[in-house]
Amino acid sequence: MFFNVKDIEQFQSQKQFIDTAIVPLLSLEFADDRSRQSSSAAEFLMSLTAFIEQQFKGRLLVTPPFSYTPALKDAIQPEKIKDELLSAGFKHIFFMTCDHHWTTVDSELEVIWLPAIPLESMDKAVKQRVLEDQLKQVIPTFTRAWTSV
Repeated sequence: MFFNVKDIEQFQSQKQFIDTAIVPLLSLEFADDRSRQSSSAAEFLMSLTAFIEQQFKGRLLVTPPFSYTPALKDAIQPEKIKDELLSAGFKHIFFMTCDHHWTTVDSELEVIWLPAIPLESMDKAVKQRVLEDQLKQVIPTFTRAWTSV
């Protein structure tokens, strides 16, 4: 499910089954030497979270991305987002990112870091296989959380 009116209406009526939220963390960098890499990582992460949503529709909600610039990179805002999602009834909150910084932050966030894979030059079939391979990397993290309850 995505954070849109149709899916949120379904979420509200089936809240007891939808216990997981994914929050994409997107780094926005506009310096000439970083903007292409930043936009490529954003494209990859948004494609991957959309693919994950397709596979687990009815079990999880993908929120709009939390976007930040290098000057705004701290754990305070994501921790507040986590608190809001916990208050809304989510039991599992995952923050997905291509920014390795989030793996070094000392916080209570469940961060899934994936290296950015440039999808922009791939044809549709190759892109699909790459997303499937990345999903296989993420599934064990979800499974551990879901079975530990």
